[in-house]
Amino acid sequence: MTEKTEYLTSLLNNDSKGIMKIYTIVFPRVRKFILQNKGQQQDAEDIFQKALVQITVRYRKETFEINTSFEAYLFTACKNLWRKELKKSKNWVTNTEIVELVPEERDLALTILEQKRWELFNEKLNLISDNCKKILIMFFNNISYEDIVKKMKYSSETVARQRVFKCKGKLSKFIKEDERYNPLKKL
Repeated sequence: MTEKTEYLTSLLNNDSKGIMKIYTIVFPRVRKFILQNKGQQQDAEDIFQKALVQITVRYRKETFEINTSFEAYLFTACKNLWRKELKKSKNWVTNTEIVELVPEERDLALTILEQKRWELFNEKLNLISDNCKKILIMFFNNISYEDIVKKMKYSSETVARQRVFKCKGKLSKFIKEDERYNPLKKL
């Protein structure tokens, strides 16, 4: 049994020993990430628990394959959930009108959908050239064109912008050609 299978089995069977192993290995990284990004200990615990539930529910509904280590997959799921929480908290506005709250099931479904989109994106990112991948990762991490020029040893920012544009086009083409794209786009 692979480590991934062992962890998934622990989650599916509610095996406390296996789940504690997951906590011991992955939670410290998640806590560190959340604490460094405007969160508290309680936020880290909540996000970690949500991610475990999300993975378990999704796996029960439809068996899927994890193409990275389980630890990396869980950490990414936690990062995505935390970023979503931060984005939600930015949008808080005091309002006297009654607002319908999003039911937890719908929120979980949206999180799973977001995770599927992220998986498709990463899968297609790995299909483009290493050079393009490097450029796009810098671009998506908000590295300035000036720094991209220096790191990639381009002659000008115009060249860097053209490379980013072409690489984004290639990535977009790969994503849109995938049969999973339209169903994920519509939801």
